[in-house]
Amino acid sequence: MVAHSATLAINERLAARRAAGEQVVHLGFGEAGLPVLPSVADVLRDAAGRNGYGPVVGDARVREAAAGYFTRRDLPTAADQIVTAPGSKALLYALIAALPGDVVLPRPSWVTYAAQAALTGKRVLWVDVAEEAGGVPDPDLLADALTRSRREGGNPGVLVLTLPDNPTGTVASAELIKRVCAIAEEHDLAVISDEIYRDVAYQPEKVISPAVHIPDRCFVTGGLSKSMALGGWRIGFARFPTGELGTRTLDTVIGLASEVWSSLAAPMQEVTAHVLDEPAEVTAHIASSRALHEAVSTAVHHEFTAVGASCRKPTAAFYLYPDFSPLAADLAEHGIEGADAVADHLLDHHGIGVLTGSAFGDDPTAPRFRVATSLLYGDTDEQRWEALRSADPVALPWIDNALNRIRTALESFRRYDARRTVRRR
Repeated sequence: MVAHSATLAINERLAARRAAGEQVVHLGFGEAGLPVLPSVADVLRDAAGRNGYGPVVGDARVREAAAGYFTRRDLPTAADQIVTAPGSKALLYALIAALPGDVVLPRPSWVTYAAQAALTGKRVLWVDVAEEAGGVPDPDLLADALTRSRREGGNPGVLVLTLPDNPTGTVASAELIKRVCAIAEEHDLAVISDEIYRDVAYQPEKVISPAVHIPDRCFVTGGLSKSMALGGWRIGFARFPTGELGTRTLDTVIGLASEVWSSLAAPMQEVTAHVLDEPAEVTAHIASSRALHEAVSTAVHHEFTAVGASCRKPTAAFYLYPDFSPLAADLAEHGIEGADAVADHLLDHHGIGVLTGSAFGDDPTAPRFRVATSLLYGDTDEQRWEALRSADPVALPWIDNALNRIRTALESFRRYDARRTVRRR
């Protein structure tokens, strides 16, 4: 049995608390937290009359736009390498199902990959990420893990990477990606590169797709849920490699798609084509979103590190992955041990919702969490637009209030140390 997605479950749990009148600081769900760009809403409105079925892969217009999008990112692409779908989740599942072999995942990694592997009857081989960044396994551990897995009867065949990364909010360096790609090629792994956060990296020009290094074995997925905050519109697309592996997998995915989702809704194809053509208002909107994500994530990162938590500096999107291990002794003295206990304390005593690292494949006893900052931008479209346009969004009253509540909660952990010091004198 596959459990309810941890990210969706915590979102529903916190929404229920809000509906009951509780004040909640929602750090548990990775929704982009921004309103719809009006020109994009106009495209959808104008396309509402398109109610017929189209090609499973998407019509020529949207595939050409997606091909152009990838080509402008140093991945020369033809339209016949593109498949669209109702969300990138559907494409990730189809690729995991279609590609042979078990699934290799960086630890921690997004909750859905392991769940989809289980749905397809495949085992998961976890490999810890490097200290430098998440999203890719530590290359110093990867080769040994693959060799050991095969020696023990495993069949690793599909490596899933996330660039930029959810849950750590970081971008793996070009050198790290190059080393991982070399190992994937040596061990004959297909690679799925989930690049849905690519355009919200704080320095998007530094995001290097694995498809640059291993073009014949890398499948790239993307969508508009994060860069354009269109999660509820369910828009995804994928780039398939040329060559025998790409062609064979494309045929399998088309067959699966034809029986599961038929096609991306025609009005959404119009939206996708418009956005991926990258008109000026779209690129400006994404640039503003990127700046907002960076400002708020950096401010929240400061609050965690100020109390002594260990946390990688965010370089993309709206995630942090703080580690409370440096505070473990202080927390344990007051009966707070492990990730679940810390998360429960934050929620029950401070109304702050976070998602424990165990949801991302991490050690359930380790006090690590994914923190999503994007729902701090406001409760109304008016507030969100103001945050998006502000030169100093962290100074806005509703964001400042959330930061103060986070600070108060985290400093309550640090005060345990002060109390213990007094007793020991």
